This record gives sequence, C-alpha cells and structure tokens, in this order.
Amino acid sequence: MKYSNKEAFEKANMFGTGVPNEHFAQYFIGDSFLNFLVDPRSAPLFMANVTFEPGCRNNWHIHRAASGGGQILICTAGEGWYQQEGEDARELKEGSIVIIPANVKHWHGAKADSWFSHISVEIPGSETSNEWLEVVDEEYYTAL
Repeated sequence: MKYSNKEAFEKANMFGTGVPNEHFAQYFIGDSFLNFLVDPRSAPLFMANVTFEPGCRNNWHIHRAASGGGQILICTAGEGWYQQEGEDARELKEGSIVIIPANVKHWHGAKADSWFSHISVEIPGSETSNEWLEVVDEEYYTAL
C-alpha cells in the first residue's frame, strides 16, 4: 500500500522509523532512517528497520564477502523498488522478500510517491564489507 502521508505510514510501520541515518546519508538520495532491531555490538547478525522517505533510495552498492554474506530485505510498510545490475527494477510491497547474494551490484529504496520500510538482515560471512558506488540515475528512477 502506498503512503504519501507520513502520519498514516507511521501507523503501519510496526518496527518504527528510528533515527536519521546520518552515518550513511552520503550514500542515499533523500532522507533515510534506521531503527536497530538487535544490538549491532552483541547480536550475531545485523538487523534493522530501514525507512525511506518518498523518492529516497540508496546508491548502487555491493555487499562483498569471501564466503557467506549478502543481504535479505523483508518489506514491511509502503512501496519501493529493488534492482540488481543487469535486470529490470522490481516493485516491492508489504510482504515482499528479496534475497541478495554477496558480490551482486544492486540498489533499493522508496517509490517516488510513497514512504517505504524494510527490515535489512546482513548475512554473516567472512571478509565482509560494503562497497558504495554511483547514484541511481535520476532520469531512470523518475521513469520507473
């Protein structure tokens, strides 16, 4: 379901918007928010609710790993997009699940007219890191 109104979205966003995602803001177009669901210092994996304002998306990026690794997105509120390099962008709605293998270039974010949240689960692996790349082309994104 699309949510252009933040107050209506907040009622549906059961895992909470959290705080501005200032640490990674340089890798996003628009504002995103982060709500840790587990303590990242003590939990065996990273799990957080990531919220995107309408039009917000992250840059192309790759979750690097020598073995294991990757990411799972569990879409919980609003509508968004996911695109893997070489494939068409796919719509994300509440209940969508995306399994992103390690070492695959991709991006994800909100639709231009809807708030969007997903739970991000970082899959444990060895020698893991994130490689942040170029922004998603504005003309391409606007045409979605």
